Amino acid sequence: MNIVLISTYELGRQPFGLASAAAWLRAAGAGVTCVDLSRETLSEDAVRAADLVAFYVPMHTATRLAVAALPAVRGLNPKAHLCFYGLYAPVNEPYLRGLGVETILGGEFEEGLRSLAERLSAKYTRAVKDGQREPVISLARQKFITPDRAGMVALEKYARLVMPSGETRTVGYTEASRGCKHLCRHCPIVPVYNGVFRIVDREVVIADIRQQVSAGAQHITFGDPDFFNGIGHAIPLVEAMHREFPKVTYDVTIKVEHLLKHSECLAKLRDTGCLFVTSAVESIDDAVLRQLEKNHSRGDFLRVVEMFREIDLVLQPTFVPFTPWTTIEGYCELLEVLRGQELAGNVAPIQLAIRLLIPAGSRLLELDEIRRNVAAFDEAALVYPWKHADPRVDHLCEEVQGIVHSGEKMKRDRAEIFERIEDAAFGVANGGITRGALPALPSRASIPHLNEPWYC
Repeated sequence: MNIVLISTYELGRQPFGLASAAAWLRAAGAGVTCVDLSRETLSEDAVRAADLVAFYVPMHTATRLAVAALPAVRGLNPKAHLCFYGLYAPVNEPYLRGLGVETILGGEFEEGLRSLAERLSAKYTRAVKDGQREPVISLARQKFITPDRAGMVALEKYARLVMPSGETRTVGYTEASRGCKHLCRHCPIVPVYNGVFRIVDREVVIADIRQQVSAGAQHITFGDPDFFNGIGHAIPLVEAMHREFPKVTYDVTIKVEHLLKHSECLAKLRDTGCLFVTSAVESIDDAVLRQLEKNHSRGDFLRVVEMFREIDLVLQPTFVPFTPWTTIEGYCELLEVLRGQELAGNVAPIQLAIRLLIPAGSRLLELDEIRRNVAAFDEAALVYPWKHADPRVDHLCEEVQGIVHSGEKMKRDRAEIFERIEDAAFGVANGGITRGALPALPSRASIPHLNEPWYC
C-alpha cells in the first residue's frame, strides 16, 4: 500500500497533520510519502505509484489550495483513492465529494486514515465501492503515537523566530491538544468539535519535541487552539519540557478569558521559556464581541495587557477587524488603542486586514442578520460572501489589505505598515484629511515574533 500525504499550507510550519498521520499509517505497514506543497513541488512519481492520496486541510487557505491541486493529482493517477482530512474537510463534504473525493475525515482523523488504508490494502473491492465506512467526524479518544517526521522538509526551511536582537531561530511545531471547550460563533473548530477537546499524552508531546530539537529546533510553537483548555495538562507539560530542554523557548495560544481565569499561571509560562502568548482578541468593540460570543470584553483585554506588562511577558493579540458590525470610527479606535497601549509592534500587520470568513457550517449563520445579508455559498471561495452596509468599510478593508501585502513584499517593518494603515483609516474617517504628526513608533521589531504570521 503506497500512500501520499499532501499539505498545501500551514502557516509556515512543518505540518503536524502529515507527521502524525504518517506515524499511524507506517505502523500499519503502509509506505508513506509526505509532500508539503508550500515548500516543495509535487512528487509525480510518488503520486503515480499511490493507492491513496490524502490532502491535509486544517485551514481555509489550505483547502482552497488543495482543491486547486486536485486536477494535477487526478491527471497523474486517475485510479488513486482520494481523501481529504482535517478541520475543513467535513464542513465542505458535499463540495469535495462533488469533486470526486471519496473519503472525508475530520476531528481525530488518524484512526480513520488507518482504517481506510487497511480496507484499501486488503482489496475489499465491494467494501470500497460501497462507500466510506469511517466516520466523517470522529471525536474518539485516540491513543496518540509519536509523529513520524521522516522524509519531511527540514525545519530550517520553515518560518523562523525573529528575536529583538535580529537573531533568528529554527522553529518546531507540535500539538498538545485538539478541539476546544468553547463555542465562539465565528470559530471553524466549533462545527467539528462542538465544545469537545482532546489531549495528546504528555510523553508523546515530549517525544515529538525531542525529535525536533534533535533536528535543530530552538523554539517550539504549540498549535493548540487554546493551550489552557486543559490547564492540568498544560503546566506539567511545559515544566517537563523546560527540565529537559532548558534553552528551548516556546509560544502558545490562549483565550483572553483563560488568561484572566488562570492568571496565576502566567509567571510559570514565562519562567519555563514562553516568549510570547498569542490571544484571539478579535475586537475591542463589546457589541462585536457579544455577536462573536467571545466571552470577554474590551476591559478584559486591557486588564490582560496590564497583567502581561507586570510580569514581563509578551502578548501578541490577533483580530478580525472587518466584520458586518465594524464601523470606520470603530476601526480607527482599534488603531488608537493599539498605539496608546504600545501594542502596534505586537500585532502582525495582517491582523489589521482580516475580513470575517463565513464558511460552511459556521455558527454565524444562526444569526438572522447574517442569514439575510449573505449571498449564496461560493464553492470556489468556500465561504458565504457578504458586503458591509457601509461601502466605505469594504473599501477600507481592500486598501488595508493592499498596504499590508505591499508592505510585506517591500519588507517594511511593522511600525511603517501600521502608520500607513493609520493614514488610510483616518483619511476615510475625516473625509480625506489624515491626522497630524504622531510620535514615532519603534522602527524595528522590539518583540520576538515568527516571520510568517498568517492566520486564515
